[in-house]
Amino acid sequence: MKEKEKIRENAQKNMRKATSLSKQAILLIHQKKLEEAKKLVQDAKEILSQLNKLSVKYPDIIYGGLFDSALQEYSEANIFLSLVENETFVSPEEVNVPSVDYVLGLADVIGEYRRLALDALREGSVAKGEKCLQTMDHIYVELMSMDEAYMLVPGLRRKCDVARKIIETTRGDITQEMRRKSLEEYLRRFEKSQRKKEPKKVT
Repeated sequence: MKEKEKIRENAQKNMRKATSLSKQAILLIHQKKLEEAKKLVQDAKEILSQLNKLSVKYPDIIYGGLFDSALQEYSEANIFLSLVENETFVSPEEVNVPSVDYVLGLADVIGEYRRLALDALREGSVAKGEKCLQTMDHIYVELMSMDEAYMLVPGLRRKCDVARKIIETTRGDITQEMRRKSLEEYLRRFEKSQRKKEPKKVT
């Protein structure tokens, strides 16, 4: 029993570490430090691989809740990294995670894309913000098309409800910025036309 408790403590410590590494990787992706993010994702992968091996002998220790959270965060980091770097989705098989954890991680990627969209708007790129919104919409539509997933994936409905609100808020932010830029452009043209109409000073 003492040996098993020690294994439990070490396993939970590693689960938390893998989760933390994945979260740090996501932050690095936002900072455009992709190589550093890849290193952290790889570190998380090695930890999760060891936990998977341990689950054969101690399934009751591994499948206790923390492991699912670690897999979801790891899935999110992998999906987000692939989308930002290559504009492609990785599959559950490619990252070696169960479909349930992959789907929940995918739902959380929508929140990361809101941050990308807001960064784009701050940089003055409405087009980039719109592209982020398109990706958010695409993920949401795909999740909503999986009717049976709501029954098979606990927590997915709540995540989709949150995602829908995030998307609509982002759509509003982008629309407002487009209107602001349009108004600025109109005023710029108006000012230019008025200058042309001004009579030339006689010297």
